[in-house]
Amino acid sequence: MISAVCFTAIAQEGKRITLEDIYKKGTFRAKSVYGLRSMNDGEHYTVVDRGTTIKMFDYATGKKEFTIMGAEILKKANLRYFADYSFSSDESKILISTDVKPIYRRSYTAEYYVYYRSTRELKKLSDNGAQMAATFSPDGKKVAFVRENNVFVKNLESGKETKVTTDGKFNHIINGACDWVYEEEFGFAKAFCWSPEGDNIAFYRFDESRVKEFEMMEYKGALYPKAYRFKYPKAGEDNSIVSIHVYNLASGKTTEMNIGDETNQYISRIKWSAVPGKLAMIRQNRLQNNVEILLADAATGESKILYNETNKRYITEVTDNYVTFLPENKQFIITSEQDGWNHIYLYGADGKKIRQLTKGEWDVTDFIGYDPAKKQVYYECARISPMTRDIYRVRLNGKRDTRLTKKQGKNSAVFSKGFKYYINYHSTLNSPNYISLFNKKGAEIRVLEDNSVLKAKLAKYPNLKREFISIVTEDGIDLNAWILKPHDFDASKQYPVLMTQYSGPNSQQVLDRFEYGWYHYLAQEGYIVVCVDPRGTGARGEEFRKMTYGQLGKYEVQDQIAAARYLSNLKYVDGSRIGIWGWSYGGFMSSACLFKGNDIFKAAIAVAPVINWRYYDSVYTERYMGLPQDNASGYDDNSPINLVDGFKSGKYLLIHGTGDDNVHVQNAWTLVEKLVQKNKQFEMQFYPDRNHGIYGGNTRIHLYKRMSDFVFNNL
Repeated sequence: MISAVCFTAIAQEGKRITLEDIYKKGTFRAKSVYGLRSMNDGEHYTVVDRGTTIKMFDYATGKKEFTIMGAEILKKANLRYFADYSFSSDESKILISTDVKPIYRRSYTAEYYVYYRSTRELKKLSDNGAQMAATFSPDGKKVAFVRENNVFVKNLESGKETKVTTDGKFNHIINGACDWVYEEEFGFAKAFCWSPEGDNIAFYRFDESRVKEFEMMEYKGALYPKAYRFKYPKAGEDNSIVSIHVYNLASGKTTEMNIGDETNQYISRIKWSAVPGKLAMIRQNRLQNNVEILLADAATGESKILYNETNKRYITEVTDNYVTFLPENKQFIITSEQDGWNHIYLYGADGKKIRQLTKGEWDVTDFIGYDPAKKQVYYECARISPMTRDIYRVRLNGKRDTRLTKKQGKNSAVFSKGFKYYINYHSTLNSPNYISLFNKKGAEIRVLEDNSVLKAKLAKYPNLKREFISIVTEDGIDLNAWILKPHDFDASKQYPVLMTQYSGPNSQQVLDRFEYGWYHYLAQEGYIVVCVDPRGTGARGEEFRKMTYGQLGKYEVQDQIAAARYLSNLKYVDGSRIGIWGWSYGGFMSSACLFKGNDIFKAAIAVAPVINWRYYDSVYTERYMGLPQDNASGYDDNSPINLVDGFKSGKYLLIHGTGDDNVHVQNAWTLVEKLVQKNKQFEMQFYPDRNHGIYGGNTRIHLYKRMSDFVFNNL
């Protein structure tokens, strides 16, 4: 514990950081700009005020032009607020969602309403039950949505509601929405899309029949808890059989697209191409080391392979921006690691490469968009440093590759339609969000949010600044890290250290971006906090990123242990008081680090950890590990459940939510039994009915109070 002298010094310097400040009051929460939508003209944007009002502003001046939908509209319909909104393509109508009920990470049901701007009427989309993923047709006259695993179309002019599919059934067949593993690991929940012409709807069909069910108990204060069962494919087990279908509105006919005879594969995205009636489908094999773009005829279902790529390990995650079809011709843009770094490539209609648009020993981290008027591509990258992000644009001919952002740090951008303006979100390690508007030439026009209030507030608290350091391991591996020292740091004294990390494939925690919270609270209390990105993490090229393939937890743990040894040799670190913690993959890591590095780590906290890779889902685990049937040692040798014998001393705190649909509490129960049978003493904390995020009500502050006490008592 910190001494009375140190407490006095903090009191003299300024206010004390409390857990209530962080997790209840939001004292240090940086302001941002949310819910912004560019209007079609590219000169105006809309924002939501208090979930009741949509206001339109001028990009150039920032002045409010008028209120598009006022709170009185909701009041007439007896609605208190709406959660989200979208415009029809001609902006004459607005679709709003209310009464949102989450399902998993991205999915939810809601009651949708359509607002008619000309008549100022708000009409309920359907009286037949809650909907999912409601989406306007391109002409704004219809809305497609999913209800109870079936696809529907509502004609807004006639009021007719058409049921496109009829075989949807919970835990058996899903139409137009994703199964659990697609939603979680491929990153989308809406599994249908209108054709640009509005004559067709392409949709996924998941046959979950062969997928094994996982059961979770829901307590919720009931006398008899209820079992919730859902389909969850674990590594090496059966996945859903996926098929792609196109519904033609004129004929009412549904046609299945040809995705090949193989059922043990993934269709990680579908997207309409620039050619009318042609649907692109991204197909990956089960091991995810091969990707193909199939181009199908919507009328017949016949398809051909447009593009093919293989990798000796795996294809890095396929996102919405993996392929972009150029509207003015039949060319397309993809992102690929084919030269060892993630870059942007231009391909022709014949599937042959035309040119590489970006090049260098740095990664493109996001494809932002394409401006057909100027024939320019906009993207985010880690060109200056793996720890920074900048916005660039390059011409389609590969020339005039230009940096738009001016300030070093973490930059992201949201562009207006037509790319005339963009809003830049910038922060650094110790400076909160600075949000400003730029024109297409990169000139700053005005500031939307500078967080000056937060900066003034922070000045009243202990002066705590993170700084970047480089840690070179005994094997000569150069690892990026940041360190946060106590405000009254004295290099002649020795301090305990808590290491924090996530360490998962292609992730990054050591970034030049603002964070303020629990680590600053610990630093105030006399602790040094260090974060290290080990091998396997992102923005340092394919070799660094993928070298952990087939043996997750081996090299990452080696690097965290090596980093702890490095820190223990610093004269101001008490090497006998080094701990480590992490959440999810980070909890897997902190457990393995304590069990493998018991001589260097005195304590570890693991929140919602994967304990055995055989327990985790198929898509994620197999992408990085292959199949357990083919790689038994890779799965078993580095899973904490098999490392318990190495846990000979030190303190271990295991935390889990019992309602975690992602990393099941089964992981914790299994480890508890192993620790008990091996006669290893430990501490545990469980949160009934809480999911992977462990939040709600008083939960978060309770969680961090528990972890703080553990740190104080054991380091």
